[in-house]
Amino acid sequence: MNDDRQQAAARALSSPLRLRVLRLCGFEARTNKELAELLDVNPGTMLHHVRTLVRTGFLAPEEERSGAKGAREVPYRATGLSWRTPLPRGSRVLVEVFLQQLETVEPEDLKTTWMGLRLNDEHKEEFKNRMYELLNEFKDRGPDPDGAPYSFFSALHPDQNPPAPEH
Repeated sequence: MNDDRQQAAARALSSPLRLRVLRLCGFEARTNKELAELLDVNPGTMLHHVRTLVRTGFLAPEEERSGAKGAREVPYRATGLSWRTPLPRGSRVLVEVFLQQLETVEPEDLKTTWMGLRLNDEHKEEFKNRMYELLNEFKDRGPDPDGAPYSFFSALHPDQNPPAPEH
């Protein structure tokens, strides 16, 4: 990917709204109007975001269809390109999207784990690689025809707890 395309991709993925669009279009094609309604955004604003994602290859239009009153509708589906594209601002934009999505999740539907690990560089790399491999394994299987949609979020970062004083 050349530098101009990398910069365009980075800009496209810098918006939490665009990342939410990609999630909504991951398993089902959705029209601009549907996306605007689902995300409570003006359709004109949504069209700008959809066009940005199409232009950068993150969304692809599907075959046109007739909507209400015979209106022309174009459904869009995520291409999956974002999975291996570096995100601007590191992972902070993903954290922001994750927190936005959590606002609508019922507490009993949220399964969480939080733990501290003490790892040397070799084991940290092993942990990261194994998690990435596991996620890729499930992603590469494709969606289960009878499956329900789930979201998974993971974050690995240096622990900010200060060390205990030496005695």
